[in-house]
Amino acid sequence: MNRIGFAKDIHRLVPNRKLILGGVEIPFEKGLLGHSDADVVLHAVTEAILGALALGDLGTHFPDSDSRYKDIDSSLLVKKAVELMKKEGYAVGNVDVTIVLEKPKIAPYISSIQQRLATLLEVTSKEVSVKACTNEGLDAIGRGDAAEADAIILLRKVD
Repeated sequence: MNRIGFAKDIHRLVPNRKLILGGVEIPFEKGLLGHSDADVVLHAVTEAILGALALGDLGTHFPDSDSRYKDIDSSLLVKKAVELMKKEGYAVGNVDVTIVLEKPKIAPYISSIQQRLATLLEVTSKEVSVKACTNEGLDAIGRGDAAEADAIILLRKVD
């Protein structure tokens, strides 16, 4: 049986933080604010896996009240979700991610993000789609105050 999970994550862009998207550091004067490294891409992917498995959400597994997760590299969260996925007898069929932010333009980094996700999810880059768009100047994202990522994932049962 296949299972589908969807998630979105949004974080505020602030000065004096690194901008990390999909495990890739992107040069910019602002970064994402959060308890962890605030990587919206990896958070959305992690939560999509958890959702597909009906295992709760990011806060259930990695609460921001737990100091162990302060400034944690979000790739570790993905790895934990992948461990849970494998324990349940599933593998990634494919994942589709959309990153929404006004600046910086991330087209030059899409391939690196795609490859990093493929490595973390233990699939080839052909199973990973990463797209980016702006919010056309609308709301907090459009003002350059935030970034968002949406992820949908198909998990397939392995024999």
